[in-house]
Amino acid sequence: MEEIMEVLKSDIFIVVLVCLNILLLIGYIINIIKISSIKNKYNNFMRKFSKNSSIEEDLSRYVEDVEFLKQENQKVLNYCKNLDNEIDNCIQKIGIVRYSAFKDTGSDLSFALAMLDENNNGVLLNGIYSREMSNIYGKPIKNGKSDYTLSKEEEEALYKAINNNN
Repeated sequence: MEEIMEVLKSDIFIVVLVCLNILLLIGYIINIIKISSIKNKYNNFMRKFSKNSSIEEDLSRYVEDVEFLKQENQKVLNYCKNLDNEIDNCIQKIGIVRYSAFKDTGSDLSFALAMLDENNNGVLLNGIYSREMSNIYGKPIKNGKSDYTLSKEEEEALYKAINNNN
């Protein structure tokens, strides 16, 4: 016990304690500076992030905005899906054949025009030109076929439309 008391009373022990206290004080000051820096960064962030409201209010508003955008995105996707479904019924395939209906008229002024949708449904128009008159006849097309008799030019226009790769 006396040995411990002697060590505690010695100058070396007091110097070691003073050095240790100085190191602890320096560490404490460094920690205060770091905490102050972090606090300043946090305050700056909070000022930029939220001017007149709390983080909770801002996050709530952002969640509402995200939900609104999800709904709008779903509306756009549904609209696009409807367009995809409707485009099958639009004219997508066209075949045309120009020909001369009569020997006395030149320049292939008559025509057969087939206009079909994705499922080969549509109409076939035949425009017949002569010097005295011009007539256009229409024939319905269902699944690539007509219930009416087709001329060779009409059949060719229908074939071109059905086999159109556009």
